[in-house]
Amino acid sequence: MTPARLRRARAALAALAACLLPLAAPTAAPAAPAQTPVRAEADAPPPLTDGFGLTQVGTAAGSATNFVVTVTTPQVAGPHTIRILLPADYAARPDKRYPVLYFLHGASDNPSDPALAYPALTAAQSMITVIPDGGLRGWYADWLDQGTAAGAQNWETFHLTQVLPFVDANLRTRTDRAHRAVGGLSMGGFGALHYAEDRPDLFGQVLTMSGANDLSTDEMIIRGAVVATLVNAGTVLCGPSDGHPCGLDFGPTVSSDAIFGSPYPVFNADWRWNAADPVSRAATLDHTGIAIYTGNGNNSPGDMEFWAEGTAKRLKQRLDTLGLPYRYTGYGDGTGWGPDCHGGHTAGCWAQDLVDYVPRLEAAFAAAP
Repeated sequence: MTPARLRRARAALAALAACLLPLAAPTAAPAAPAQTPVRAEADAPPPLTDGFGLTQVGTAAGSATNFVVTVTTPQVAGPHTIRILLPADYAARPDKRYPVLYFLHGASDNPSDPALAYPALTAAQSMITVIPDGGLRGWYADWLDQGTAAGAQNWETFHLTQVLPFVDANLRTRTDRAHRAVGGLSMGGFGALHYAEDRPDLFGQVLTMSGANDLSTDEMIIRGAVVATLVNAGTVLCGPSDGHPCGLDFGPTVSSDAIFGSPYPVFNADWRWNAADPVSRAATLDHTGIAIYTGNGNNSPGDMEFWAEGTAKRLKQRLDTLGLPYRYTGYGDGTGWGPDCHGGHTAGCWAQDLVDYVPRLEAAFAAAP
């Protein structure tokens, strides 16, 4: 490719990212009242012990069954929150161990937001849910470039070699893969597939809701969305500050190459993106329970869900080719899928996804030996 064509390819991808970013970023939720440590001992979070490279900061905030801890680690710059949801009988059943769902959030979100404790997750009767911080745009990966303005960004190492054993050491968990699941929405949908494919020994179930399921050149829109979060393409659209952070500002601007190297399909320069593509790696899920949820964005390219549906269909097609079982739920424009779902890339749809999924997951855990 000539230098002129390469410049045009880069410009096209940057333009694509800038157009897509406002669609990919979730709407900022209203600021929630600050959580303060609970003083009533009977309703206090259980004490957790530091370890596995994690150091707790301050006191856990919340109740005995829905609380947030803050930790630091050399693997990822800055403090990071982890929300933990325990079943109602956890304290009363000291003899009982519980399966665990690791639930991965989307871009521009944080587990400190109580909205991430979706009703279906807090209502779960027989499992623990852990919602670890994945960064505003960490993309659940160990970044190729650790020397950016964002500092250390080893998200996969943080989650799989630190958070996971920290949880197992501090809570009464079932530690075999048959009783551990990973799921997520949007950016977290990619993360769930990425982790399940990288470590099938850890996770027996995987869930992707409106996920960025395909990073290949077949889905350049999705690749563009990732790039947009890195280069902060949408910050030009941020209005005057009203005291709240702009949902289109993902932190220090870094290179488009920071996570997986060059995203440009020139002379195979983007090989790391292709190697991380969940669709191309789906064969590693041959002994994993798979669930896929997607709307259709009302068939509008202006809704991020329109593009998420495309990646869900590509994943479905790949699983069909491989002959692997899965559960695919396409709810289209949201008709009949809960009163707050209209088929878009929104929390109203994800809440209903979880209403449908959580009982199925608990049943799968219960059936596992």
